[in-house]
Amino acid sequence: MADHGALRPWRLVELRGEARQRLGDSLVAASAARGITNSHLATKPSRAELLLAIVSVTKPSLKVPAWEQDATAAGVAHVLSLLLDEAGWGVMWRSGPFVDASEVRELHGLRENERLLGWLYVGGVPDGTRDGPKLPVDPGAFLTAL
Repeated sequence: MADHGALRPWRLVELRGEARQRLGDSLVAASAARGITNSHLATKPSRAELLLAIVSVTKPSLKVPAWEQDATAAGVAHVLSLLLDEAGWGVMWRSGPFVDASEVRELHGLRENERLLGWLYVGGVPDGTRDGPKLPVDPGAFLTAL
């Protein structure tokens, strides 16, 4: 994966057990702070036994801009999701409107130079669902030539 300057501008935060409930509580608090009543947010982190928070860590660099460091952290999340899938785990990347909320940032212990990109939900795969139908991708819709 691309990591110009070998900055390793990422870190992962493991959430298991009651840490998932604390995340749910912080999501509810973040929604309430925005005037939204959404108590079902409290149960969303319980949908998987393991959540891995993907954190982009912007490091000082004259050569590597912040956006590229974010892209590298996102690449780590993608590669990790592919590896977990290959190992037989179910993986889903979730983000949402509250990744930047102060309540959620505080829970994850984010510093000023860190940005939460979302969570990988890691768990089992229900029988018969791994090889379900995939939506086809038309490569021509995503490719242009100069």
